[in-house]
Amino acid sequence: MPRPHGPSRARIAFSDSAAKQPEDLTSEADIHALDRALVVISVDPDVGEPIVGDSAGPQLLQYADEVERVRLLYWVTALRTVVVVAYIEV
Repeated sequence: MPRPHGPSRARIAFSDSAAKQPEDLTSEADIHALDRALVVISVDPDVGEPIVGDSAGPQLLQYADEVERVRLLYWVTALRTVVVVAYIEV
């Protein structure tokens, strides 16, 4: 009997500027914290708080984990299958 699958995850993509930010992380703790935050938003893209702005573009969301000291700014595609990370702060 096949095992039931868990909840599907959204795929994570990075904007050009956000893709460069992890290259500067040297601490294992920072890398681990970023990884955990990315898993959180891939499992539940709606976990972040909306950032007030104009409605011309996609709705920017902010996910902040105070324990791990990570902050991500991101938006979610219309079909909710891709989370695009725009900014990383560790």
